[in-house]
Amino acid sequence: MLKVLIVEDSALMRSQLRRLLEGEGDIEVAIARNGAEALAVIPHFDPQVVTLDVNMPEMDGLTCLGHIMRDMPRPVLMVSSITRHGSEAAVRALALGAVDVVAKPGGTMSIGIDGLRDELLGKLRAAARA
Repeated sequence: MLKVLIVEDSALMRSQLRRLLEGEGDIEVAIARNGAEALAVIPHFDPQVVTLDVNMPEMDGLTCLGHIMRDMPRPVLMVSSITRHGSEAAVRALALGAVDVVAKPGGTMSIGIDGLRDELLGKLRAAARA
């Protein structure tokens, strides 16, 4: 069973990501709404991979990523609308230790999240094996 922590402030996106991952049958999911919550959940849930949004209240994803890499290192996949490959946020996330970045879908959420499925699952499974 692959344990994944989804860190996302959007309730709709959290729900869509959870549905997508749990639908696989071999992925256990925990949820955090921001970076501060994620840092509290990680020691108890002990995820193999963390997905992090960048823009969140209380503690943003890049700050959280720094804490994770320093205090409880594990693979982190950035999933955000501002982490397209080559963007400043993507470059910074990779420099801080993220294993990869995935751009959140734009437009219609249900179509976008289904289109994201293969990329996200492939990168999560690869990160868990790393």
